[in-house]
Amino acid sequence: MLTVAVLAILGAYGFAVASAARVRGTAGQAADSYFEAWREGDVRAMARLVYQAPSDFVSRHLTFSEELHVQKIELRPGALKSTGEGTAEVPFTGTRTLREFGAWPFAGTLRLAVRDRTWKVLWSPETLHPLLAGGGTLKIVELEDVKAEFLTSEGDRIPHDSYADAYLERLAPEFAVASGGRALVAAAPGQPERRLLTHALDPVVQRTTLSRPVQAAAARALDGVEDAAIVALRPSTGEVLAVADRLGDGHSAFDDLFPPGSSFKTITAAALLASGLDPAAELSCPGDYQIPLHRSFHNAGFEDHGTVSFTDAFALSCNTTFVEQVTTRLAAGDLLATAGQWGFGRSLPTGAGGTCGTMEEPEDTDWLGADAIGQGSVQATPLCMAAVAAAVQSGTWRSPRLLPEKEVRRLEGPPPKPVELDAGIVDALRGMMAAVVDHGTASGAGLPAGVAGKTGTAETIDGADHGWFIGYRDDLAFCVFVRHGGAGRTAALPITSRFLNGL
Repeated sequence: MLTVAVLAILGAYGFAVASAARVRGTAGQAADSYFEAWREGDVRAMARLVYQAPSDFVSRHLTFSEELHVQKIELRPGALKSTGEGTAEVPFTGTRTLREFGAWPFAGTLRLAVRDRTWKVLWSPETLHPLLAGGGTLKIVELEDVKAEFLTSEGDRIPHDSYADAYLERLAPEFAVASGGRALVAAAPGQPERRLLTHALDPVVQRTTLSRPVQAAAARALDGVEDAAIVALRPSTGEVLAVADRLGDGHSAFDDLFPPGSSFKTITAAALLASGLDPAAELSCPGDYQIPLHRSFHNAGFEDHGTVSFTDAFALSCNTTFVEQVTTRLAAGDLLATAGQWGFGRSLPTGAGGTCGTMEEPEDTDWLGADAIGQGSVQATPLCMAAVAAAVQSGTWRSPRLLPEKEVRRLEGPPPKPVELDAGIVDALRGMMAAVVDHGTASGAGLPAGVAGKTGTAETIDGADHGWFIGYRDDLAFCVFVRHGGAGRTAALPITSRFLNGL
């Protein structure tokens, strides 16, 4: 019996040895060879170790590494495990280093089996990465563009309800980052995409010249007001301290031209002062006045103020006085030349664009009379008229800007050079604008002390009058404009009072 048992054992052993001898290599050797070829990026050697490798095996691996920008791979095999007769598996961990994201660890299982008397890798997409199982995909996607973040000059965020959004939106493309970065995204059929890794770029942070308290006061002054705008400047530098724009129909306080009405008398007065007219000169201010052999002009309500000083004619906004003096004292091109000194005919490169005003050479005396009171061919933007008020305060006309000067130059080229104005004329205009608030058309309107300015009411061909008020207080100049709002005193002055008292 012992002899029979021994022979049986030896026979079984001999069969096992014979069977083993028919299988080339071992599972461990096949796994080691596969991992080594994978580390070296020898995809074709990997394919030779795979049982019935798919026809796109090589291209799939190469495309995967190329599309995910894999720079290197580390593989750490675990212990070989037998899973049945002629089958085994090796759990492993790995780390791919991706160009945009750095180290990206993963874990997988390498499955092996005896096929055609050789240990072979049983490959499936999840061998490359577990998330590729069941038709899953991995890809790098571009994130949305990063919008620039604009700040006030103090470094504070600009609220979205400040009515300055339209101007910041103009600037946004110039400071946006072309790509917001990239993300590694996994997708599987019937499931939402998952973002695995993200490399997001920080937004460009750009300070503007806007002042937080001035912008806030301007915005609050326009709450509940339709079709109006406030532009505030720092006269000493030309910086835009506030732009609160609620103009309707797509109009812009920086770009669209409107008849400025009597606010333009600031420039007309400068031209008359340059001709030698004294601020104290006694002049007639009748209710209406006809240019000899030409058309007639009248004051608001045909009001007759009798004989007044040139300063009071300005304070009371005497149309008749200004028409008579311009048509009798000035040559045809004098008013146009003065307007050019005060910015008319120029673009205003704020960084977000802008223009000042236009005026044509008068065709005849009637046109000159209309131009004298801000009608006729005269057109201006609220930005332009704020710059006029700023020039009176500082004595120098400066092109306004919404960004630091170097950024304005980069975006729109060099701005117009500052214009030093005649000191005597500027000093006279300051007194005349102070008189408007003291006892003229802006008196009793609740303006704080120290304000000087000029009201304006402009007739239009498409609706009610436009209301204007331009002025300054200390190193702050402004223009308040109400499109089709009516007279400057009733439409623009209440807004101005809220604005200045809210600072």
